[in-house]
Amino acid sequence: MIRKFLVYILIAAFAFSSESCYNDIDTLSSSGKLFIIGGGNRSDSLMLKMINEADIGDRGYVFILPMSSEMSDTTLLKLVNEFKELGIEKVTGYNFLPNETPPQIWVDSLRNASLIYISGGDQNRFMQIVDGNAIEEAINYAFNNGAMIAGTSAGAAVMSEKMITGNELKSPEYRATFRTIENENIELAKGLGFITTAIIDQHFVWRSRYNRLISAIIEHPELIGIGIDEATAILVSGNKAKVIGESQVVVFRNPDKSLIEVNGKLGARNLLIDIYLPGEEFEVR
Repeated sequence: MIRKFLVYILIAAFAFSSESCYNDIDTLSSSGKLFIIGGGNRSDSLMLKMINEADIGDRGYVFILPMSSEMSDTTLLKLVNEFKELGIEKVTGYNFLPNETPPQIWVDSLRNASLIYISGGDQNRFMQIVDGNAIEEAINYAFNNGAMIAGTSAGAAVMSEKMITGNELKSPEYRATFRTIENENIELAKGLGFITTAIIDQHFVWRSRYNRLISAIIEHPELIGIGIDEATAILVSGNKAKVIGESQVVVFRNPDKSLIEVNGKLGARNLLIDIYLPGEEFEVR
């Protein structure tokens, strides 16, 4: 019922192009931006900063992708109301379903959005729905043509090319943080690929997720690890990331590509760690 209501109401709200175009991501030369939120509380000031940076204007609109959530229809309605309370009237979205041919009218709406917002939940569920099809291609098209792609929690994890799934391979029961630094323990999968030189982790300081991001950069030393805390975001434009919000962003690097392994335990030398505060910037590539 909710789904049908959204279809009838939101189709009437916008006029869409039926043109189709498939684009690879052009991260460095694109005028698109990323707004990557580490989960937790999203203050009005944080969300308004995102909206202002998206430069929606009079003709633009927000498109919400709720598929990470277990209760995706409810999440969509909640987020529509949240954006309206922040003064954005032109906000829509669609709950694309697994194994469904994406409806063209909603794909076209997605590709023409000024701000695409990906909800929290399970990043694996989201990627299973969008990977390699018209939905992912529409997101890429929007970004390449100047849109902002934003996401929180699971919606943050999907931003990198190599995505943390949250699964701990040697301990199948779910825990919020890894208890060890071991080889072949962290599972990575394909993300949306907007950042190709880093792995994104979320809820980082609050949930003490250091072990899994350290494991990732030891086993994948060509990448940097970016841990974004709750109530905090990075605004990525070109090669620069700026910290927005209330807490910190922790960045790990393995410049010597150091990897030492003894009995399955991982070691390394000369790892670099930087802790960035709100207002500070760093390079992501």
